[in-house]
Amino acid sequence: MPNVLVLPGDGIGQEITPEAVKVLEAVLKGRSGSFAFQYGLIGGAAIDEAGKALPDATLAAAHDADAILMGSVGGPKWDTLPAPERPELGGLLKIRKALSLYANIRPVKMSPMLVDASTLRPEVVKDVDLVVLRELTGGLYFGEKGRKTNPPSAFDILDYSEVEIRRIVKMGFQMAEKRRGKLCSVDKANVLESSRFWREITVEIAKDFPDVELTHMYVDNAAMQLVRWPSQFDVIVTENMFGDILTDLASMLIGSIGMVPSASLNGTKGLYEPAHGSAPDIAGKNIANPLATILSGALMLRYSFNLEEEAQRIERAVEAVLADGYRTADLAKSGDKVLGTREMGNAVVEALSRI
Repeated sequence: MPNVLVLPGDGIGQEITPEAVKVLEAVLKGRSGSFAFQYGLIGGAAIDEAGKALPDATLAAAHDADAILMGSVGGPKWDTLPAPERPELGGLLKIRKALSLYANIRPVKMSPMLVDASTLRPEVVKDVDLVVLRELTGGLYFGEKGRKTNPPSAFDILDYSEVEIRRIVKMGFQMAEKRRGKLCSVDKANVLESSRFWREITVEIAKDFPDVELTHMYVDNAAMQLVRWPSQFDVIVTENMFGDILTDLASMLIGSIGMVPSASLNGTKGLYEPAHGSAPDIAGKNIANPLATILSGALMLRYSFNLEEEAQRIERAVEAVLADGYRTADLAKSGDKVLGTREMGNAVVEALSRI
């Protein structure tokens, strides 16, 4: 029986993960070998109950699980802790590193029903269909950090090995092969030695993928092009910090970061979570958008369990709910039928029965 570890985390994570589990149970109902959902602590909730953001029990359960479904972590309550102990570094980044989840996949595809929800003109965003592939366990976030005195200063070292670059870039080419055959590698090779190293390896790997069109783009230009002409992109591959920034930017092309799912993979195991944060300002109000988490569940079925039909059913159910005019508050405009978190989850379950 497949075992899924559910880590709700903090803030709205406590509200959106139950909706994703509800949808997964609905789409898997009646299927032989049904899934077992186990629950654990991570982030601030884990600090409050177990004394650290990633308890040993949670990490052991993550190693044992076939896949992990996570909500979000963090909040002002824990911001005064030393950085390594906070929910983000001590929980989220730590589990990524411990499980070697080196590849973060974030698909950004415009739904025809949400074209008007974007802050950009409809003609700019109507054809957006891209994937950002972000290296997740190297770079500045995991490099040596520290402070010096006399005079006071601070440093973060950006370090990438050939192995780290090669595996993520190769995955980018493989992904582009299965899509529209275009890979854009984003770096800052005009300034950073690590980016020059990244580009050299990318050019070398390209020889093994003659059917994929490779382009290179500096990260500042990539940010500009994402809002100028986003439909030019198919697959974007980039390093950790650049990917962190560009994925948030890209998410707003389709109206709300509450619509963007993500998968973090290591080749054998995946952690699935929405692209957004814990949003403590709206936690407990039943207004958070659960669709990114629900769609992350679809990615879990696709990448961890090879259940493509069920994954597509969830994605079609989300499209059907949007086509019926239902929206959460982050997407709503005048005339829309506004649903709460639980009600949106229920609407997706109901749509599954029609698909």
